[in-house]
Amino acid sequence: MQSERAEVRIHDSITLSDDWYTLKKYTFDVRRRNGEWQRQNREAYDRGNGATILLYNREKRTVILTRQFRFPVYINGHDGYLIETAAGLLDNMAPEKRIKAEAEEETGYQIDHVEKVFEAFMSPGSVTEKLYFYIAEYLPDDRTGEGGGIEAEGEDIEVLEWSIEQALQAIDDGLIVDGKTIMLLYHVALKKIL
Repeated sequence: MQSERAEVRIHDSITLSDDWYTLKKYTFDVRRRNGEWQRQNREAYDRGNGATILLYNREKRTVILTRQFRFPVYINGHDGYLIETAAGLLDNMAPEKRIKAEAEEETGYQIDHVEKVFEAFMSPGSVTEKLYFYIAEYLPDDRTGEGGGIEAEGEDIEVLEWSIEQALQAIDDGLIVDGKTIMLLYHVALKKIL
Protein backbone atom coordinates (compact mmCIF):
# COMPACT_ATOMS: atom_id res chain seq x y z
CA MET A 1 0.00 0.00 0.00
CA GLN A 2 1.54 3.28 -1.13
CA SER A 3 1.06 6.14 1.31
CA GLU A 4 0.27 9.60 0.02
CA ARG A 5 1.36 12.79 1.72
CA ALA A 6 -1.31 14.52 3.82
CA GLU A 7 -2.71 17.81 2.60
CA VAL A 8 -1.79 20.41 5.23
CA ARG A 9 -1.74 24.22 5.28
CA ILE A 10 0.34 25.61 8.14
CA HIS A 11 -0.91 29.04 9.26
CA ASP A 12 1.27 29.83 12.24
CA SER A 13 4.06 28.50 14.44
CA ILE A 14 5.11 29.89 17.80
CA THR A 15 8.29 28.82 19.59
CA LEU A 16 7.34 27.92 23.17
CA SER A 17 10.79 26.75 24.26
CA ASP A 18 14.23 26.66 22.69
CA ASP A 19 16.36 25.59 25.64
CA TRP A 20 17.32 21.90 25.44
CA TYR A 21 15.52 21.30 22.12
CA THR A 22 12.73 23.18 20.31
CA LEU A 23 9.06 23.08 21.29
CA LYS A 24 6.67 24.84 18.90
CA LYS A 25 2.91 25.32 18.77
CA TYR A 26 1.42 25.07 15.27
CA THR A 27 -1.92 26.18 13.87
CA PHE A 28 -2.78 24.36 10.65
CA ASP A 29 -5.56 23.04 8.45
CA VAL A 30 -5.60 19.39 7.44
CA ARG A 31 -7.83 17.86 4.78
CA ARG A 32 -9.89 15.06 6.30
CA ARG A 33 -10.68 11.82 4.45
CA ASN A 34 -14.14 13.21 3.54
CA GLY A 35 -12.48 16.14 1.73
CA GLU A 36 -13.29 18.83 4.32
CA TRP A 37 -10.59 21.05 5.85
CA GLN A 38 -10.28 21.12 9.64
CA ARG A 39 -8.33 23.67 11.72
CA GLN A 40 -6.13 22.15 14.44
CA ASN A 41 -3.53 23.25 16.99
CA ARG A 42 -0.67 20.97 18.02
CA GLU A 43 2.60 21.27 19.88
CA ALA A 44 5.61 19.47 18.41
CA TYR A 45 8.92 18.82 20.14
CA ASP A 46 11.87 18.79 17.73
CA ARG A 47 14.98 17.15 19.10
CA GLY A 48 16.38 15.88 15.81
CA ASN A 49 16.53 12.33 14.48
CA GLY A 50 18.45 9.54 16.15
CA ALA A 51 19.81 6.03 15.80
CA THR A 52 19.97 2.98 18.05
CA ILE A 53 21.84 -0.32 17.88
CA LEU A 54 21.66 -3.75 19.47
CA LEU A 55 25.04 -5.42 19.68
CA TYR A 56 24.85 -9.22 19.81
CA ASN A 57 27.25 -12.16 19.96
CA ARG A 58 25.90 -15.18 18.10
CA GLU A 59 28.27 -17.73 19.66
CA LYS A 60 27.69 -16.65 23.27
CA ARG A 61 24.01 -15.74 22.61
CA THR A 62 24.52 -12.43 24.40
CA VAL A 63 23.58 -8.80 23.86
CA ILE A 64 25.16 -5.54 25.02
CA LEU A 65 22.78 -3.16 26.77
CA THR A 66 23.27 0.05 28.72
CA ARG A 67 21.79 1.31 31.96
CA GLN A 68 21.49 5.02 32.64
CA PHE A 69 19.39 7.61 34.45
CA ARG A 70 16.56 9.21 32.46
CA PHE A 71 14.89 12.17 34.17
CA PRO A 72 11.60 12.14 32.17
CA VAL A 73 10.82 8.55 33.22
CA TYR A 74 11.82 9.36 36.81
CA ILE A 75 9.20 12.13 37.04
CA ASN A 76 6.66 9.67 35.59
CA GLY A 77 7.01 7.29 38.55
CA HIS A 78 9.83 5.00 37.35
CA ASP A 79 13.03 4.57 39.41
CA GLY A 80 14.79 6.52 36.64
CA TYR A 81 17.33 3.92 35.51
CA LEU A 82 16.50 2.50 32.07
CA ILE A 83 18.09 -0.53 30.46
CA GLU A 84 18.50 0.36 26.81
CA THR A 85 20.27 -0.27 23.54
CA ALA A 86 23.02 2.25 22.75
CA ALA A 87 21.52 5.28 21.01
CA GLY A 88 22.06 8.92 20.19
CA LEU A 89 20.98 11.88 18.13
CA LEU A 90 22.39 12.15 14.61
CA ASP A 91 23.70 15.70 15.09
CA ASN A 92 23.97 16.20 11.29
CA MET A 93 25.83 12.91 10.75
CA ALA A 94 24.74 10.01 8.56
CA PRO A 95 22.83 7.47 10.71
CA GLU A 96 25.30 4.61 10.12
CA LYS A 97 28.33 6.74 10.97
CA ARG A 98 26.63 8.21 14.03
CA ILE A 99 25.55 4.83 15.45
CA LYS A 100 29.05 3.39 15.14
CA ALA A 101 30.38 6.36 17.13
CA GLU A 102 27.59 6.04 19.73
CA ALA A 103 28.21 2.31 20.16
CA GLU A 104 31.87 2.96 20.93
CA GLU A 105 31.13 5.98 23.13
CA GLU A 106 28.49 4.23 25.23
CA THR A 107 29.60 0.56 25.26
CA GLY A 108 33.31 0.64 24.45
CA TYR A 109 32.83 -1.66 21.43
CA GLN A 110 34.22 -0.52 18.08
CA ILE A 111 31.99 -1.98 15.38
CA ASP A 112 32.91 -1.83 11.69
CA HIS A 113 29.83 -3.42 10.10
CA VAL A 114 26.25 -2.55 11.08
CA GLU A 115 22.96 -3.73 9.56
CA LYS A 116 20.03 -1.34 9.31
CA VAL A 117 16.81 -3.18 10.14
CA PHE A 118 14.12 -0.45 10.01
CA GLU A 119 13.13 3.15 10.79
CA ALA A 120 10.35 4.22 13.16
CA PHE A 121 8.73 7.27 14.73
CA MET A 122 8.66 6.56 18.47
CA SER A 123 6.16 9.14 19.74
CA PRO A 124 4.53 10.64 16.63
CA GLY A 125 1.76 12.46 18.50
CA SER A 126 4.18 15.01 19.93
CA VAL A 127 7.81 14.40 18.92
CA THR A 128 9.27 14.81 15.42
CA GLU A 129 12.15 12.34 15.98
CA LYS A 130 12.63 9.39 13.65
CA LEU A 131 14.91 6.59 14.84
CA TYR A 132 17.12 4.44 12.62
CA PHE A 133 17.42 0.92 14.07
CA TYR A 134 20.59 -1.15 13.63
CA ILE A 135 22.01 -4.47 14.78
CA ALA A 136 25.64 -5.60 14.71
CA GLU A 137 27.57 -8.61 15.83
CA TYR A 138 30.33 -7.97 18.34
CA LEU A 139 33.31 -10.06 19.40
CA PRO A 140 35.21 -9.73 22.71
CA ASP A 141 38.20 -8.25 20.82
CA ASP A 142 35.99 -5.40 19.54
CA ARG A 143 36.00 -3.83 23.00
CA THR A 144 38.49 -0.98 22.78
CA GLY A 145 37.42 0.97 25.87
CA GLU A 146 35.18 1.05 28.91
CA GLY A 147 32.30 2.95 27.31
CA GLY A 148 30.15 4.87 29.75
CA GLY A 149 29.35 7.87 27.57
CA ILE A 150 30.62 11.43 27.84
CA GLU A 151 30.69 12.84 31.37
CA ALA A 152 30.54 16.46 30.13
CA GLU A 153 27.17 15.62 28.51
CA GLY A 154 25.86 14.23 31.80
CA GLU A 155 26.24 10.59 30.75
CA ASP A 156 27.05 7.95 33.37
CA ILE A 157 26.34 4.72 31.48
CA GLU A 158 26.73 1.22 32.87
CA VAL A 159 27.48 -1.44 30.22
CA LEU A 160 25.64 -4.75 30.58
CA GLU A 161 26.30 -8.04 28.79
CA TRP A 162 23.25 -10.27 29.13
CA SER A 163 22.13 -13.50 27.55
CA ILE A 164 19.31 -13.05 25.06
CA GLU A 165 17.12 -15.15 27.36
CA GLN A 166 17.83 -12.83 30.32
CA ALA A 167 17.06 -9.76 28.19
CA LEU A 168 13.77 -11.18 26.90
CA GLN A 169 12.78 -12.22 30.43
CA ALA A 170 13.57 -8.69 31.62
CA ILE A 171 10.90 -7.41 29.21
CA ASP A 172 8.36 -9.85 30.67
CA ASP A 173 9.38 -8.86 34.21
CA GLY A 174 9.07 -5.13 33.51
CA LEU A 175 12.80 -4.44 33.95
CA ILE A 176 13.19 -3.37 30.32
CA VAL A 177 10.53 -0.78 29.51
CA ASP A 178 12.31 1.23 26.79
CA GLY A 179 10.46 0.96 23.47
CA LYS A 180 13.46 0.96 21.12
CA THR A 181 15.17 -1.72 23.17
CA ILE A 182 12.09 -3.95 23.26
CA MET A 183 11.72 -3.58 19.48
CA LEU A 184 15.32 -4.60 18.76
CA LEU A 185 15.32 -7.51 21.22
CA TYR A 186 12.09 -8.86 19.74
CA HIS A 187 13.53 -8.32 16.26
CA VAL A 188 16.58 -10.55 16.87
CA ALA A 189 14.36 -13.15 18.58
CA LEU A 190 11.68 -13.14 15.87
CA LYS A 191 14.24 -13.29 13.04
CA LYS A 192 16.09 -16.08 14.93
CA ILE A 193 19.34 -14.13 14.80
CA LEU A 194 20.06 -15.38 18.33
